[in-house]
Amino acid sequence: MLKKIILFKLKFLTKLILKKYHPKIIGITGSVGKTSAREAVFVALSSKFNVRRSLKNYNNELGLPLSVIGAETPGKNIFGWLAIFFQAGRLIFFRDKNFPDILILEMGVDKVGDMDYLNSITGCDVGVITTIGATHLESFGSVEKIQKEKEKLLENLNKNGWAILNFDDEKTKALVRDSEMRVMTYGFKDGAEVRASNLLFKFKESKSLDNLLGLTFKVSYKGSMVPVILPKVAGTAVVYAALAAIAVGLSFGLNLVEIAAALKIFDSPRGRMKLIPGIKHSLIIDDTYNSSPQSSIAAIDFISQIETDKPFRKVAVLGDMLELGAYSEEGHHAVGRSIADAKFALVVTVGERSRDIDRGAKEAGLKEEQIFHFPYNLEAGKFVQDRIKEGDLLLIKGSQGARMEEIVKELMAEPLKAEELLVRQGKEWSRQ
Repeated sequence: MLKKIILFKLKFLTKLILKKYHPKIIGITGSVGKTSAREAVFVALSSKFNVRRSLKNYNNELGLPLSVIGAETPGKNIFGWLAIFFQAGRLIFFRDKNFPDILILEMGVDKVGDMDYLNSITGCDVGVITTIGATHLESFGSVEKIQKEKEKLLENLNKNGWAILNFDDEKTKALVRDSEMRVMTYGFKDGAEVRASNLLFKFKESKSLDNLLGLTFKVSYKGSMVPVILPKVAGTAVVYAALAAIAVGLSFGLNLVEIAAALKIFDSPRGRMKLIPGIKHSLIIDDTYNSSPQSSIAAIDFISQIETDKPFRKVAVLGDMLELGAYSEEGHHAVGRSIADAKFALVVTVGERSRDIDRGAKEAGLKEEQIFHFPYNLEAGKFVQDRIKEGDLLLIKGSQGARMEEIVKELMAEPLKAEELLVRQGKEWSRQ
């Protein structure tokens, strides 16, 4: 009952705030890549506008209003909620000259009806859909139902709004023909309006793994082309986030040169293809924020493209992928096959569902002596400590519930920086 009262008050107050200040609103949804896209859009627009983006992972019926108000959840503290309602009241009855001109709101959907609720709070001027894939299948039942739910973001766009869509994702691309709004697509494939090409790895000096700094690529739009540099990040997912940001920036009247310059300071959020030095002079790609078959295979494919002057071993440390419903076995199998096809030297899995990764890898040709399984992170971390060699590249990934950041902490060269670099380091996530 208390939660219902809080949600009602938050919704009511948020609608009043938005009606008073009339900020431009960018809504971002997708099965994967929402947060990276949100951060990239924030960086791209902040150079020219007063912008606020969703706080932390505040993307649901509770988090979206809090992001508009500019407050963090007080949890179960009733006095904390009263303070938030007071803060919202001040915004309504007094004008805050610093209230943002643009709000970037991450909009997550876990079940049918979630987008309807978020849309009932606000319409968006720009709607970004990153990908549509097999996440939360336990709630939705099919990818088609996920597609229908996310499409509601576009159906509720304000008049003259922009739909920003990932052209390379088939389910998202299919929405182009259904949208009555202005559409701008992005991707690597021919036909995308904002198109990336010439993706290269950036090295500090020699072309060695320990000198890997990040990525560069070229982006083209309506005959113009500029280079984009993304230091200290890895993965095509980060490039897609940058492309979404470029498309949004263009919809707000910025040009390619301005946006590319702004993106030089873009750093992917914690736990999303972050480059972290590991023990024994190894390099960790920390992708522990969350996981799905789609994002796992993308990360594996990306790593298979890294070329250096000195050969290196590829090691995968993978946890369970959750909320896949009936697709769980098939999805884990697909990741295992991808690991084998990419010629990883070693795969270490953690959790009961991840056994299907082992099976998929074995069926695709990975030898039994290259595959190891553990029930718990602590055992897996200690095993990998003993097995990795100098110069190894480690991909560490799993669903939020798998808590694979615990293994990253075990293997990173400077574990005292865990609170600064890793996801889920607050007291609320402590298992002790």
